[in-house]
Amino acid sequence: MATAAAAAAKRKPVFIKVDQLKPVTSGHTLVAKVLSSKTVLQKARAGAGAGPGPGPAAKPTKIAECLIGDETGCVLFTARNEQVDMLKPGNTVIIRNAKIDMFKGSMRLAVDKWGRVEVTEAASFDVKEDNNLSLVEYELVNVEE
Repeated sequence: MATAAAAAAKRKPVFIKVDQLKPVTSGHTLVAKVLSSKTVLQKARAGAGAGPGPGPAAKPTKIAECLIGDETGCVLFTARNEQVDMLKPGNTVIIRNAKIDMFKGSMRLAVDKWGRVEVTEAASFDVKEDNNLSLVEYELVNVEE
């Protein structure tokens, strides 16, 4: 009986569209197609192999910027380490609990340790490439009261 109660307590994910993403928001779940992927950083972490035993310092860092989107628009996704292998051009992915980071005034979608990226079956939609939300530049404005 306890498992039924636990399953009922779980919230159903609310899938959103790319054009609903706003700066500095989080908790986004969406389905998107990967259009392109460009590795921007690939290095062995400093101190790799140093110290006793294989620790977190031994892991290499790999970061790629991937253009992903759906029928409403596209956005740059910052893929880290094992996420890079899942975000291959042509793949369709489900991104859960993603957040919007701001980078040089523009939006980047990212998934940290609290979220998940999973490859799913190919989506039937065509990506609207002429609505790239990462090309919109935002400026932080302080409002005087």
